[in-house]
Amino acid sequence: MVTDFLIIGSGIAGLSLALKLSEFGKVLIITKKQKAESNTNYAQGGIASVLGKDDNFELHIKDTLGCGAGLCDREAVEKIVREGPTRINELIEYGVRFSKEKGLFMLGKEGGHSRSRIVHAKDLTGKEIERALLYDISRNKNIKIIEYYFAIDFLTERNIRSARKGKTAKKKCFGIYALDAKKEKVMKIVSQKTILATGGLGQVYLHTTNPAIATGDGFAMAYRAGCELDNMEFVQFHPTSFYEKDVEDDTQVFLISEAVRGAGAVLRKKDGKEFMHKYDKRKSLAPRDIVARAIDNELKKSGEAFVYLDLSAIGAERIKDRFPNIYETCLKKGIDITKEMIPVVPAAHYACGGVKTDLNGKTNIENLFACGEVAMTGVHGANRLASNSLLEAVVFSDSIYKYMKSNLDEIKKKEFLTKTELDKLYNKIYDWDDSGTKNTDEWILISHNKHEIKEVMSDYVGIVRNTYRLQRALTRIKMMKKEIKEFYNRTKVTVELLELRNLITVANIIIKSALNRKESRGLHYMLDYPARDDKNFSKDTVLVKKNKPGKK
Repeated sequence: MVTDFLIIGSGIAGLSLALKLSEFGKVLIITKKQKAESNTNYAQGGIASVLGKDDNFELHIKDTLGCGAGLCDREAVEKIVREGPTRINELIEYGVRFSKEKGLFMLGKEGGHSRSRIVHAKDLTGKEIERALLYDISRNKNIKIIEYYFAIDFLTERNIRSARKGKTAKKKCFGIYALDAKKEKVMKIVSQKTILATGGLGQVYLHTTNPAIATGDGFAMAYRAGCELDNMEFVQFHPTSFYEKDVEDDTQVFLISEAVRGAGAVLRKKDGKEFMHKYDKRKSLAPRDIVARAIDNELKKSGEAFVYLDLSAIGAERIKDRFPNIYETCLKKGIDITKEMIPVVPAAHYACGGVKTDLNGKTNIENLFACGEVAMTGVHGANRLASNSLLEAVVFSDSIYKYMKSNLDEIKKKEFLTKTELDKLYNKIYDWDDSGTKNTDEWILISHNKHEIKEVMSDYVGIVRNTYRLQRALTRIKMMKKEIKEFYNRTKVTVELLELRNLITVANIIIKSALNRKESRGLHYMLDYPARDDKNFSKDTVLVKKNKPGKK
């Protein structure tokens, strides 16, 4: 399997980039499940962009920087904000149908925003974007999507016969090993350029708004290959997920969009009293880190399992028109949100850190790019501003395209191989060797380890942390990591085993990163280091780098 461009992941970042890169050659997209299954597909709120008459770029930039608690890269922030309207229009050209009223965009408001600037498709924005992009891709002869292919590891010099493997040699990516889940066979995929667009890692926690596929695969792959990862301690918890008792592992909790609060809903305790005014002057529309911590604190004080979201101020008809999916889903769960309050709790939602890239989406490994949630571009800092995620994804996928386009002649001349050379390279790459491994009936070990990872992360590495809890978590994760590695080395790979391997890797990275940041900032709230009112934070960022990729 040989291609010009290999894209791993089928969310908004990967799909929008595929359509553009198809101008230059063959594009292969692989996805571990069905092509529409991604974090993008579950994005309700929308995309933040300066489209209103009372809005401007500087206000959006200011809101993003303020939310990021001093860790945003201003150049990256300015880039996504200023390119936002162009990318929105581009999505419309692809066929995305955003909600309008009297010919104008219906712009929502969400936490941390000083203006209404969220363009949306009712409360199913991500699903509408996926629909439009997949339709265009289905008509493009230069793009092929393969479902149920699980990316295992990147191909680098260590996988090639007679390749230079010295420490001084700059690493290059030549593609990946991937498990064909249906045939239960590991394949080599060789590519001229590889783009990582694998989404998030929410499934490392017990309760998450992410689908079951979000097991941090891209983060773990990149780490094993020697990529730099940055800001991994900043995991955002969405303040309002629908509370359900006894949620099973891998269950995706239902998100109640921040746009609901933007439309007028307020948070209340069980006794009906509001509480957000005690934590921030913006009340229920404060940034997510503040609201999630406030809810966490109120629950600890009261001993209750959830707080309530009261939508009565929005009005029954408007609720049904603006939030039809939320209304119908809650109704199926026994709550009529036009008459009753919604029980809500925070849940793991978004990774603000990731694989470090420059403004062109390039990683520190040659021929390897990253975009979307798996990438750390510098936009989100210590806490992501609501609805900036889809915006970042389309802007930086476009940056990769523009880099390719502007340097295409040079790239093809110096970096692209001919078809014959690609075939020769393919033959030089070692086939996947699982000799000495066997199938096992002990799958209870995988499910047990998976649940234990989630419990450790939720108990000790959640919304509020301290050094003792983090060290306790690290001790347990290290022990499990050793057990899982031994199990992996003697067992034939399966999707479940690969996900477990990636989850333990990601958990380890998050804990180590959290221990390295000795302050409270944004989503990383340490009881040992109370937040400072003067915002005089350390400017150091946390880099995690592993130079030696693991063996099979």
